Amino acid sequence: MSQSLSRALTILGLLGDGSRSLDDLATVLGVHKTTVLRLLRTMEGDRFVQHDVDHRYQLGSRLFELANRALEQRDIRSIARPHLAELNKVTGQTVHLATYEAGEVIYIDKFDAIQSVRMYSRVGKPAPLHCTAVGKILISARPVAEREQIAHRITYTPFTERTITSAERYLRELDLVLEQGFAEDREEHESFVNCIGCAVRDGTGDVVAAVSMSVPDMLLDHDQVLATLPEVQRAATAISEGLGWHPREIQDRTNTHQPNEGKQ
Repeated sequence: MSQSLSRALTILGLLGDGSRSLDDLATVLGVHKTTVLRLLRTMEGDRFVQHDVDHRYQLGSRLFELANRALEQRDIRSIARPHLAELNKVTGQTVHLATYEAGEVIYIDKFDAIQSVRMYSRVGKPAPLHCTAVGKILISARPVAEREQIAHRITYTPFTERTITSAERYLRELDLVLEQGFAEDREEHESFVNCIGCAVRDGTGDVVAAVSMSVPDMLLDHDQVLATLPEVQRAATAISEGLGWHPREIQDRTNTHQPNEGKQ
């Protein structure tokens, strides 16, 4: 890699953590200010960086445009597939990927159980919002007002004796999903089938999909299914990272910009 390109990429990385002065950048790069200024002027001409009235440099609009295009070009299904396949291989159970589209939760990929009973679900088919793990995950991620609207317009079809049948109960369930970070379907959609699900996030941290694993209780009881939660979480995290989600970086930035408590 050319020296100039390497320095330019280093500058972008530094500015990703906050604005910097010319002196700061020169010190970190270990070069003279005139060398850094030449790079900054070239990058500013293409809108990769910009500076304010105090001559502090920050990321420019061109970089945001490219970042958005990169996120748009990432296909969730193709990124998720190898991780779903691995989860299916490790557990041997039915694995789903679902998204929220036009008011419905839709299965967009599925791996059937390797040696057990197959689920009725299929790719392209809507999943009930009130009694599936993927439905609960995706609806719990919506804004509060939207969650309430959805809860009150659902037709609470009682698929089993355990199915949630009221908006009040459903909203409490969504609060629980947010609190614990995963969702369960305890024989709510299909009798004798337990399911757990986790959220998939994109580069902005928004929930854009849900991964779930379903198991007939003749193979694993509820507690045994719950014990596989770390495997489902790992798959969801790996897919999220493939979509550009880096929770540690987001947390670090949040902490960096928080004022120190007790500071006078």
